[in-house]
Amino acid sequence: MTESVNRRLRRQLVTGAGLLLPGAANALAARVIEDAGFPAVYVTGAGIANTYLGVPDMGLVSVTEVADHIRAIRDVVALPLLVDGDTGFGNALNMGRTIRLFERAGASLIQIEDQVFPKRCGHFEGKSVVGVSEMVQKIKAAVDARHDADFLIMARTDARAVDGFEAALERAHAFREAGADILFVEAPRTVEELTAIPARVPGIHVCNLVVGGKTPILPRERLAQMGFAGILYANAALQAAVKAMQTVLGHLNRTGSISGIEASLASFDERQQVVRYDVFTGLDRRYRED
Repeated sequence: MTESVNRRLRRQLVTGAGLLLPGAANALAARVIEDAGFPAVYVTGAGIANTYLGVPDMGLVSVTEVADHIRAIRDVVALPLLVDGDTGFGNALNMGRTIRLFERAGASLIQIEDQVFPKRCGHFEGKSVVGVSEMVQKIKAAVDARHDADFLIMARTDARAVDGFEAALERAHAFREAGADILFVEAPRTVEELTAIPARVPGIHVCNLVVGGKTPILPRERLAQMGFAGILYANAALQAAVKAMQTVLGHLNRTGSISGIEASLASFDERQQVVRYDVFTGLDRRYRED
């Protein structure tokens, strides 16, 4: 029997695996991630906010907009999709609906967090968190709502920035007891804190590395040795794309030409390869009327 994509992700996300999990804001980025050989795609809420709406990660994207992105990405890649579900887009009842929407759209995992809505990027200032009991009930609602037992619930706490590191660890303990499959303590600030998370809280853990963020960026091998199952680079691809667009378009505006900067662009053929032009032209020939 063929292993389901959800079960494959559950099997891969184990203590010490150190899976590199790049973020995609859209189906094109997901294609690139799959072609590069990564084991899964992280569908980034911040990336959707930035690329789809042109706004910061401050709770402005709706649940249906995220679901639409999941469907588009699932349509073109076969990898497991880990999806940023923000706060679940409401209370425990809303959480149940979010789980059903995301699971039907093709997600393999949902990440939910304990911030007060509207949430903020985990590396922004000015965050607030809900009470532990409210988040616990959301986790229970998420577990109850999933259809496939291999659809994973990842519970994130942002309490490190609000109530301190010890409070964040206590929340991670509570979230695991409530039924979360994966634990995510956002924005630890030192190597010592990173080390303590999997050492002091039983369970499967991921960490999130943000260029310019609050968490030290360590090599995959070291984080795996600490015990992390997954390492999110949620918006590395997006940051690279923004930088490349600024560089190329700035050069074009200054000089009136792309000449001299061609190496910064994918070629026309490379772009068509990413979107599987040859597959679609083959289908077009197959179905074209004689």
